[in-house]
Parts: sequence; structure tokens; C-alpha cells
Amino acid sequence: MDAQVLTNLFATTFSADTTARKAAEVEIKNVGQQEGMISALLQIIANNNVDLTTRQAMVVWLKNRVVNGYGKDSSTPIPPSDRVAIKQGIVPLLIAAPSRSIRVQFAAIVKAIINEDFPDQWPELLPTVASLLTSEDLAAVYGGLLIILEITKVYKYKTPSKEKVFLQIIERTFPTLVTLGQKFTSANPPISPLEGAEFLHVIIKTYVTSIYSGISKHQQTSESIVPWGTLLFQTINQQLPAGVALPGDKSDWEKHAWWKAKKWSYRTLNRLFERYGSPTHIPKPMKKQYGDFAKNFVTTFAPEIFGVYLKQIELFIENQVWMSDKCLNLVFNFFGFCVKPKTTWEMLKPHAQTLVSRLVFPQLRFDHGKAELYEHDPVQYVRESSEDFEDYGSPRAAAVGFVHTLATTRTKTAFMGILELVNQALKGTGQAPAAAEDKFAALQIVIALAEVIMKNDEVKPAMETFVVTYVLPEFSSNIGFMREIACQVVERLSAWNFEWKDPKNHEATFRALVAALNDRDLPVRVQAALALGTIVHDSDVRQALLPNLSQIMQDLFKLTDETDLDALSNCMETFIEEFKDELLPVAPQLVARLCESYNRVLEEQAAKADAEAEAGDLETDASKLDTDDKTMALMGITKTIATVLACFDETEEVDSRFLEIQELIIPIVTATLKSQVIELYDQAWEFVDNLTFRSRKIVPNMWPIYKITYDLFKGPAIDYLDEMLPPLCNFLMFGKEAFVQNPEYIRMALDIFITSLTNDHLGDVDAINGFKLVEAVLLNLKGQVNDAVPTIINATVTRMGKSESPNLQIAGLDTIINCIYYNPILTLQALEHAQGGSRAFFDKWFAAMNSPKGLPRVHDKRLSILALCELLKMDTNAVPPALKEGWSTLVAGALAIFKELPEAEDRRAALLEEYEDDSSEEDMEEDLVVGPPADDEDGDVFDEETAYLDMLAEEHARLRAKQAKRIAKLTQGAEGAIAADDDEDGEYQPSESGSDESEETVPEDFSVETAIDEVDPYSYFKQTLTGLQTSNPVLYQAVTTSLNVDQQTELMEVMNHEEEAEAVVPSS
Repeated sequence: MDAQVLTNLFATTFSADTTARKAAEVEIKNVGQQEGMISALLQIIANNNVDLTTRQAMVVWLKNRVVNGYGKDSSTPIPPSDRVAIKQGIVPLLIAAPSRSIRVQFAAIVKAIINEDFPDQWPELLPTVASLLTSEDLAAVYGGLLIILEITKVYKYKTPSKEKVFLQIIERTFPTLVTLGQKFTSANPPISPLEGAEFLHVIIKTYVTSIYSGISKHQQTSESIVPWGTLLFQTINQQLPAGVALPGDKSDWEKHAWWKAKKWSYRTLNRLFERYGSPTHIPKPMKKQYGDFAKNFVTTFAPEIFGVYLKQIELFIENQVWMSDKCLNLVFNFFGFCVKPKTTWEMLKPHAQTLVSRLVFPQLRFDHGKAELYEHDPVQYVRESSEDFEDYGSPRAAAVGFVHTLATTRTKTAFMGILELVNQALKGTGQAPAAAEDKFAALQIVIALAEVIMKNDEVKPAMETFVVTYVLPEFSSNIGFMREIACQVVERLSAWNFEWKDPKNHEATFRALVAALNDRDLPVRVQAALALGTIVHDSDVRQALLPNLSQIMQDLFKLTDETDLDALSNCMETFIEEFKDELLPVAPQLVARLCESYNRVLEEQAAKADAEAEAGDLETDASKLDTDDKTMALMGITKTIATVLACFDETEEVDSRFLEIQELIIPIVTATLKSQVIELYDQAWEFVDNLTFRSRKIVPNMWPIYKITYDLFKGPAIDYLDEMLPPLCNFLMFGKEAFVQNPEYIRMALDIFITSLTNDHLGDVDAINGFKLVEAVLLNLKGQVNDAVPTIINATVTRMGKSESPNLQIAGLDTIINCIYYNPILTLQALEHAQGGSRAFFDKWFAAMNSPKGLPRVHDKRLSILALCELLKMDTNAVPPALKEGWSTLVAGALAIFKELPEAEDRRAALLEEYEDDSSEEDMEEDLVVGPPADDEDGDVFDEETAYLDMLAEEHARLRAKQAKRIAKLTQGAEGAIAADDDEDGEYQPSESGSDESEETVPEDFSVETAIDEVDPYSYFKQTLTGLQTSNPVLYQAVTTSLNVDQQTELMEVMNHEEEAEAVVPSS
């Protein structure tokens, strides 16, 4: 390809002439897959005489081309000659990269190639890297470091096959890495400390990536852990030489390699200790692998870490050093973990109170940054405040986490001391009153510990006095943030069942909150609304709010529009639930207002995305956060609308108000799906499910959503069949006439079914959903899809042959049974031509009937009984020869199902009761943690987190063992493995008893209603057998006389079964 032509094309992509720019982009796309394109670009990129901006555009295009085209399964594969060229040229280009932005793109290219070709198809890479790391040229060294980092990222999650390769890489290169790192932290580094920090950052990041999911035996040895630990300590302790300063302000310092190197050092030490270095907190499956290492680490290394961290904190407290937020966050996390093991708690205990008073409190003060936001951007202040304790990367959140861990795990030792510090901060010292900023910090701790406080029998009774003394007066403060935090304290304590003993105090607090709804400051109004949401359950409060309900709802709408805050949507939901009887008459107006807000936020989100796309901007962290905020706001609004819809659950008939609401919701669902806001797909289709199921019909405006859903499934939302399924089934159940009148609708449903079974991108769960969908087609469109039956059967049999999943096997079996129920003659004809023939299917089916787990659900049993009845009704001349001999056993098969049916119905009823039971209040009453032993307050703490990590590790170990077993099985020979697993009689076996290979259970499905749910199988069977006696006495004689004595008795019981309701027989 002509280099000059390509250069001109990429240069034109920056043209101000839109027509020329788009033409160049189209031409690049046209030639992009041609052989030689990549080779030509590599040469141009290496030419320093070409404009840097043009080369950068080429690098970005090249990165995208390699990332998307280098994989074996790529739809746009890179030609072989270009694959060779890129592997030969990428390392020199990476080393010579003129800027960090270009270097990052080259690193991504390297990673994509490593992922596919290393080590087998790129064996020269590791020797090249080893050579680079020992080069005298620092640019070459840095290039080698970046490559080893990318290798480590690829091997971060070590499968058994990757682990062996990675261990060799570690042993070959990591000693060189740590030696390099020590050079850059030495008294005489090869380059300035600021420049060397970039090397340190990459070296340490590589090491921590290597130990993310496991630490090798080599890395556990003192020969490895000691030099690496020393390097990490040196990096943390390293100070800038006199006269050397970081460029920019503090926000720039946070991003500088100097503090990145320190951050990764803290993170590495934390990872070593928390995951591998505490003997009592290593998950059980990992104790054999890391137990000895942990025993040594906790006694020799952990004290060193603690000492280094404590020294840095002392310097920080005395304002002798600055510390980045990320580093401070990691220090808090380390101290928080030190609280749990006895060994490290003994080190931390003498310093706990000091750390809380001198480190935690200052982090929670109302500082200059908060004041700026409060004054100039109150909406952003509200958003950030609502996430203060949830931003797990912030020091504020980590400080709160540390205090919470102290209070919950070392209650006797630390909790009361923390509360005493809170009281001191609120009282002030001597004659001087407490500063508002200090009181704010103290009340922040009360908010953080609200749950612990309200569950402590000693502290809880004193909280009313505390609130009256320190919180109620702040509602009258002339300082806005104190009025705000007063509301927050009431909200948090009330959320954990705070109760007033004195009605006057209760009323004073309630009236203060109502008054705060009209506060001049937005943050106060927001917190007042949230606080009212937690106390509105109180009958006195509810009664007092009734006269002002309309105004309060308007205030909530206004606040939600001003802030787009998800928490306010939750508050509104609470009010709607509490006042549903009062609000039900105006439900359409409420939903109309909510839909207005929804459309506004959706349009703002779309406009921002369009503007960024038009400008060609990459998504920044700020724009992503804004988009996330908008998405959360939309989700909050949809939840509120769903709460309004739930108010109609107790109404017996669908009234005009519900239908009016339906017409309001349809446009926002349509807009959401068309806008492809994937985070809202779930709620959009849930709305369709709710509306169509409750109204039991499909209104005209709803049908475009069916078409949009189909288009999305065939396009970008193919992974969302699980969410689409309930509304699709409702369309089939309640819109039968439209399907009959419009065959294209039928084609769409059948195409979704076939795609769910045949698309390589989809798995067993999607196929099962496809089977459920085609069941809805067969049950609701009898006589309308005859031509599709052979296709359905062939696709089903083929898909069943590709999976051993019990769920999928039963779903596939049900699909063919549905075909029999739909049209037995047509189905048997199709089965004769399917793989294995009709006899193979009937063998599986009857084996399932006679197995306790073969047809586990009520629906499976009910469907089989109805299908057997249809077989009894059909003309016996149409029975295939292979089945004639066993035709007389049809009734025996039905009796086997009837025998198990009552127990299955009882199980389903119990599950349904459990499914519908609201246990959320019980969950809130569960204990927070299991603390230290009762006789040893300073003993090891085993809490919910420890138990959770144990569970994860056990599951990980089980899956690894399962994977290793499968690999071994494949290694022994696929044919032998298949033969060994094959059942010689061809009987259907959903799973092996006691086998590790499949622990799946087939659950009852409450998500979809079917056309046979109301059919009484007893009456249907009785009518069928009674009719058979008249219509085909010969067959009747055969099916009844073939029964043994026990079966004869069972038949009499089924025929005499007393029904509480008349049989409901579906129309054909």
C-alpha cells in the first residue's frame, strides 16, 4: 500500500471539513482489512518525519485492529503476513514511542498478541524481554518492563495450563525486576527520583499483578519475599531530595508516578498480608498451600509493615509529609484488617484510640473541599455526600470502615472509647464550644455506627438523650451543613429502629424535619426528605403528614428533578407504599410526572452522548460518572413507577386508571429500548411483563415493542433473552389473534428460538429460555405452526446432544413433549426422521417418567400427562412401527407420573410460599459479625467476611478440580470418555448420582405462566380414558389389561380423584 496515500488519509481524519473527514474514514474502513495494511502502517509510524498527530491516529487505529482482529475467532482476521509484521515490529516501536499516550496503545497491542500467541507462536518474546531488562539503554529497559507487565496481566488469573508457563516467567525475570527496583530507590539512582518513579511504578505493579490470584512457591521463599519486601518498604519510605518538588498541585501529585509507585507498594503489602499472610484468616482450601508462609509472614513481616505504615501516619499527622488519598485509603484498609487477627491486634491496640482521634476524625471533618461544593455546587455536594461511605477508594470511606471494624469486632475494648471521643468532640474543650467542623466529624461517626449503636443494649437507651442534647439544637443552626447532618443522624438512627420514649421529643424532631423540607439550602432539603422517609412508617407521623401529603409529594418531585438522586426515588417509593390508598386515585398523575422526569433525564443522557460522539471525544472519568448518575436516576424513577403499579396488586379488576398508566409507560419503554440503554433493559421488559400480564391483553401501542425486542435480540441485546422471555410469552398468551393475523410475528418468535439454540455466542441458559419461548408458541398457537414442528424437533434434538446440563435436557424433553401435545401425529412423523428416531426419544421420556428426578417439576409432570392423553386419542394406524410394541404402556407411564405428582405439588407450594415471603426485616435483625471468643476479647475474629472468603475459596477449588478432571478426561481420549459415559440402554439420565460432574438442580419456575397451568390433569386423563373406552375399545383393553395389580389400584384412585374445581380444558 502506498505510504503517502495512507498518511494523507489519516491526516484528513482531523480535517475541519466534515465531508472530507467522513470520506477519509470510509476509505480507511474499506482498505483496513487488506493484506499489507498493517505492515505499511508500522513503517509510517516508525518514521519520525511524519506528523506526530497523524501517527497517533494510526496507532489508535492499529490498536483497535489488532485487539479486534488478532483472535482466532475474529470475524475480521488479520492476514498471516501482517501478523508476522506486527510481532516483528511492535517491540521496537514500543521502546521508541514518543509519548505516553502512544506507548499505552502499543502496550495494548502487545497484550492482544500475547493473549493469542505467547509462548507457542511467539517464543522469541521472553528472551527479547530478558535482554531488554539488562540493557544499558533505559528506554529499552522501560519497554521490557511494560512487556513483562502485559504478560503478567494475561496470566493474572492462572488456569492450570497457564500456571506452569507463568512460574517459569517469574523465576526467569522477577529477580531482575527487583534488582532494577532497588537501583531506583538507592542513594545513587541511575536517573532522578522523579524519573525513576515511573520505572518503580511498573515494576511494583507487575509484582502485585503476579500475586493477585496466587503466590508461587518461589515467591514464598525468603530469597524472593525479602528483597521484594525491602523494595516495597524503600519505596514507601523514600522522600524527595531537598529542593525537588512534584509538579502541579495536589490533584496532579495524586496522579504522578511518584505516588503511583507508593500506592502500588501499599497495595502489594496489603495483598500479601490479607490474602496470604494471616494464618487464621486464610480460607480453608488455601491453608495447605499458604499455611507455612502465613505463619512466618505474620510474625516476621506483618510487624515490619505495621511499623512502616505507622511511621508514615505519624509523619502525616504532624504535617511533615503529604499523603495521597489512595495511599491513605490503603493504610486505613490495612489497619482495619489488623483488627481481626490476634497477632496484629496486639500491635494495633495501643494505638487504636489515637488513630481514631488524630487520623479518622480529621478525615471526617467538614473541610474546604466540602465547603466549596456546598456553596457553589450543592447538587454535586448532595451526590458526593450520598456516596461518601460507599466510595471504597476514598480515605473517608476507609476511615469509616476502620472505625466500624473496631466497633463491631473489638466492642469491649474500642467501641466505648470511640463514643467517648464523639462526646468530647461535641462538648468542646474547656470553655470553648466545639467547632462546627469537629461536631460534623463526630456526628459522621454516629451515622457510620448507627447500626452498632442501635444494637448495643448499653448504648441504645441513652440515644434519645444524645439526640435531644446534640442533634435537635442543630436544626436551628445558622450553619447549613450542621442542619443537614442533623437530618442525616435522625435518618440513620431511625433506619435502625430508633424509638422515642418522650412524645414531645418525637414531635419536635418530626416538626423540625418537616420544616427542613423548606430550608434555603438544597442539601438540607434533600436530607430532610430522606429522614422523613425513614419515620413515615410511624402511625403518628403518618397521620400528621396526611394533610400536607400533596405538598410533600410535590417537594419530592422537585428535589428529584433538581438532583437526579436515586435515594430520593427510594424515598418517594416509601411514601407511595405508605399512602397508597390516598395516592391511588391520582396514580395516573403521579406516573405522568415520573415519566416527564424520565424523558428529561433520558434526553439529557442521549444529548451528552451525541455531543461527545460528534466531537470525537473519548469518554473521560467525569463524563462516565455523569452518565452513571443519569443511569442511576433513570433506574430510580423506574423503581418508583413500579411501586405505583404495585399499588394495583390488591385491586380485583383492571380499571381505567391502570390502562391510563399503561399508555403513559409504553412510550418510555419504547424510548429506552430504542436508545439501547442496556442498564435499563431489565426494567423496561419487566414493565412490559407487568402491564401485559395484569391487563391480560396486548393493546395496539404495545405491539411495536414486540418488534423492537426482536430486533434487539437479533442485534446488540442477544444476551438479554432471559429478560425478554416473560413479556414475549405474554405476547403469545394474550395476543394470539394478532399472531394468527400476522404470520411475521410467528416467524420472529420461531427465529428467536432457533437462534437461541444455534448461536455460538449463547449458552445453555439461553437455549433453555428458547425452549420456554417455543413452548409458549406451541401451547398458544395450536394449528398455526404445523410447518415448523419438524424444524423445532430437529433443532431440539441437536441441541440436547451438545450439553449434559440437567436443566437443558429436561427443557429439551419438554419441548418435544409439547410438540406431541400440539399435534401427536405430526410430531411422531418428524421424530422418525430426527436423529435417533422416535424410539430413542420415547426411551428417554419413559425413563424420565420412572425416575424421581426425571420430571422434577409440576409443569413437567402435568405436560407429560396431557401429552400421553393426546397419544391415547390419536389413530393407532399412525403409530410408527418402532413404537407399536410399547404403545400399551402409555397408561402405565401416566400412572407413574400421577404417583409422584402430589409430592411435587406440595414441594412447589412450599417453594412458592417461601418465594413470596418477605424476609427482609428478618435479614436486618441478623447479627453483624461473630466477634472474638467470649473468653478472649483480644482473640482472633472470625466474621461474615471471613466466612464469605472461605465460601469463595471452596467454590474456586471445586471448579479448578472439576476443570482439571475434565482436562484429564480429554487427555485420555475423547472417544473413550464418551463411550464410558454413554448409557448402553439409551435411557435418559439427567445426572449421575453422587457425581461431581453435575450438581445442578432443576428449579420450579414461577416467572412464566403457561396455557396449561389451569388444566386439571386428573380430569383431563379421566375424560381421555373414558372417551377411549368408546372410541377405541381395543386400545383401551390393551392399556388397562397390561397393568399389574398395584397399577390397577393406582388407576382406580386416579379415576376416582375428587376435584375441587371442574376441569379446565384449553381450546384448540
